[in-house]
Amino acid sequence: MFSSTLDNSRGNSAAAGQVVTPTRFVWPYGGRRVYLSGSFTRWTEHVPMSPIEGCATVFQVICNLTPGYHQYKFFVDGEWRHDEHQPFVTANGGVVNTIFITGPDMVPTGFNSSNMDVDDFSQRAADPSQESTPRMSGGDLEMSRHRISALLSNRTAYELLPESGKVIALDVNLPVKQAFHILYEQGIPLAPLWDFGKGQFVGVLGPLDFILILRELGTHGSNLTEEELETHTIAAWKEGKAHISRQYDGIGRQYPRPLVQVGPYDNLKDVALEILQNKVAAVPVIYSSLQDGSYPQLLHLASLSGILKCICRYFRHSSSSLPILQQPICSIPLGSWVPRIGESSSKPLATLRPNASLGSALTLLVQAQVSSIPVVDDNDSLIDIYSRSDITALAKDKAYAQIHLDDMTVHRALQLGQDASPPYGSLNGQRCQMCLRSDSLGKVMERLANPGVRRLVIVEAGSKRVEGIISLSDVFRFLLGL
Repeated sequence: MFSSTLDNSRGNSAAAGQVVTPTRFVWPYGGRRVYLSGSFTRWTEHVPMSPIEGCATVFQVICNLTPGYHQYKFFVDGEWRHDEHQPFVTANGGVVNTIFITGPDMVPTGFNSSNMDVDDFSQRAADPSQESTPRMSGGDLEMSRHRISALLSNRTAYELLPESGKVIALDVNLPVKQAFHILYEQGIPLAPLWDFGKGQFVGVLGPLDFILILRELGTHGSNLTEEELETHTIAAWKEGKAHISRQYDGIGRQYPRPLVQVGPYDNLKDVALEILQNKVAAVPVIYSSLQDGSYPQLLHLASLSGILKCICRYFRHSSSSLPILQQPICSIPLGSWVPRIGESSSKPLATLRPNASLGSALTLLVQAQVSSIPVVDDNDSLIDIYSRSDITALAKDKAYAQIHLDDMTVHRALQLGQDASPPYGSLNGQRCQMCLRSDSLGKVMERLANPGVRRLVIVEAGSKRVEGIISLSDVFRFLLGL
């Protein structure tokens, strides 16, 4: 929809991999031709603004702003204007609007968000176009939530088990290098860990482990070398992970964390709550016929997408019983959106350029505790998405031993993963799963219910400009009223 945007090579430049704040500027007072200019364009460029869907008198544009103080003004039908409903000051050039972008630590290291959800990484922003969207009543919302809660409370994890399939578990005495080769070759993002000595499942190995290992390999003075990785076991890695994790995430969690698991007869609401409260991507479904829990059997890895599929299947032919399913996602407090001008954003939306270093991408993933970051071009249009699970592609041909994280670009790292068949998280061969702000909640839920799809990037029709992200956990927090 936008015909132009800021070029990051101009006054609003940012180093590769630096987190900038996509900011929505809105002119809600009509006009035929509306432009935006400001200190971030050095007042030399007029950025065209476009009318938003369904409201021709409201113009908008999204610009990436670096941390600091910015001034701006609107050029409407040949006349300079400012928005009296936003902060403004009198400067040398007259009255101008102002905005302050927080920094320099644009990626907080201690906020409490899911370690698997990029969606919590920005704040929901209201849009003027939503004023014309019919709102459902509080009663309709509570009724919908009650019916979903009742359904999940009466269904068990046993119903998530597929008719056929395999579940892969790894021995804790397996070398770490071999473990990640297995994850890559099997096309899976994580696997439960089995300790023969204890006769029980003791944890999960996933992409974050590999990321931390690669960062440790690249750290000067590291005690872990590439040669040692050949024999370094999963058990030894887990023992040393506590120090590394505290060093990188700054939260000081308890390590090793106890294994989060559920039984086949636990109801689906409790399973969903276990996943959300423990901030994990999936939980093993484990069964033992003995009272002491010995000789456990690994039946399945339960995820939110499997539970969502159950909800969609049940209400697919009776959607009228859930009024919230017809609501467009832009009209409900769901997901993370590019903040609108004038709104503070303590958790800005992170994006990467394709030429950003892989090292900077991994830093964002670890520090921000998110699982994916959109990769955008200079117009902020979606190109791809880099996820934690993409890191296992470096296991192919021992690529991790031949690269330096700060020398490899995100674009190159994504190319290495193109040979995976099929890539985890892809749907019909498409890695980036997208939706529009006008899409209904029901449509979004149907797409998220597909295996491997954990989030949808909200884009603008035509331009594919990134407007926000909705994750599985966002949907369940909304549906369960959390």
